[in-house]
Amino acid sequence: MCLPDIGGIGALFVAPAARFAMGGGKRAGSSLNYVYAQDGGGKNALTEPMKILHVVASVAPRYGGPSKVVIELCREIAKFGHEMTIFATNIDGKQNLNLPLDQPVFADGVKIRYFPVQWPRSYKFSCSLLEGLRVEIPKFDVVHVHSLYLFHTLIAAHYCRKYSVPYIIRPHGTLDPYIRKRHSFRKRAYDFFFEKRNLDGAAAIHYTTEGERDLAASLQIKAESVIVPLGVDSAEYAVLPPYGTFRKRYPQLEDRKIILFLSRINFKKGLDILAHAMGKIIRNRDDVHIVLAGPDNEGYGKKVRQWLEKEGVLPHSLFTGMLLGEDKLAVLRDSDLFVLPSYSENFGIAVVEAMACGLPVVISNRVNIWREVAEAGAGVITDCDPSQVAEAILELVDDRELRMKMGKNGKRLVEQNFTWSKAAEKMIEVYTEIRQVNINAGK
Repeated sequence: MCLPDIGGIGALFVAPAARFAMGGGKRAGSSLNYVYAQDGGGKNALTEPMKILHVVASVAPRYGGPSKVVIELCREIAKFGHEMTIFATNIDGKQNLNLPLDQPVFADGVKIRYFPVQWPRSYKFSCSLLEGLRVEIPKFDVVHVHSLYLFHTLIAAHYCRKYSVPYIIRPHGTLDPYIRKRHSFRKRAYDFFFEKRNLDGAAAIHYTTEGERDLAASLQIKAESVIVPLGVDSAEYAVLPPYGTFRKRYPQLEDRKIILFLSRINFKKGLDILAHAMGKIIRNRDDVHIVLAGPDNEGYGKKVRQWLEKEGVLPHSLFTGMLLGEDKLAVLRDSDLFVLPSYSENFGIAVVEAMACGLPVVISNRVNIWREVAEAGAGVITDCDPSQVAEAILELVDDRELRMKMGKNGKRLVEQNFTWSKAAEKMIEVYTEIRQVNINAGK
């Protein structure tokens, strides 16, 4: 079994007192001050090109937003002249991605290196990834690590500290108390031995919303915090397929109002809430149909079907599996509204995609961009309550003018706040300051 060269794996199990001294006396919950360099025209000017490494468990599409976000953020930053690299394992559910492991893959200015995943696959373990990080991390200016409680985070954070390379951790919502309750004993133990040190030793924790940061406040992480929202590529949604493209494939949808759930079939997505809400609707009318479009990586769909059947909704339901490219755009074009009643959602990239296509959204107040959506008048916000979700869906189904108004508001919100160009500029500012702080410290 491969182990990091740190005087034995036992060196990771440092005394908690020493571990909590990490972070250089930073105030918990404090934030970095962005550095804005401007050229003569008043636009943000580039500093010298940086070498940035993103480390993530996988970029396989089945893992939804996290995989999509890493690639698209790196692609946008590369447009500013920075050298962007992604390290990921080749895991793709129970299979592996059919991509070369002995040479990098280049896509839109981003270099991606894939490493073979090994047992235990659920931990995304990879000896080759460990060796790659050990050799390559010293060559980068900043390392951006995605998610917690996985092998790549442990190893990347360790070698960054070893070689004095500043690193950022994006927790992907894993610090939400709702998520922390899941396997809580295991996570508390992992925090004690590993993850608290990794978090405290980071140059910054990358949150995507204020809500995500607030939910992590009780952990008193010593690292600085930065809030950089995610985004979409507006051009991807500028031209949609003709209306009816998706409906023609499924005759049962022809004259129905389509309620779209476009996300992973997963425990945190509130699908029990949605099933009960749709049951309340279907018992009173039969002109609505729910489309559930997303990968089922954990077999959770069986439970969802049972809920739908119990509520009498299964005949009014369509499971499409994961939709990508033109297929995804087609279902967004043909739907009447988007719904996501999640129990926990650090950002909600699928919500932004729906708004980019002009769809009104019904989301819970656990989706952390709900404040922005509410302020923009782009959708209806509910508690995690089936009655409220049903009422919100019916309000929009019965009011075409309101749907159109909210759809326009949502598109405006995306264009003003949630594009990759804006996210990339903010992220570059963060990288620039972190690198400068590291240089000033003589590291």
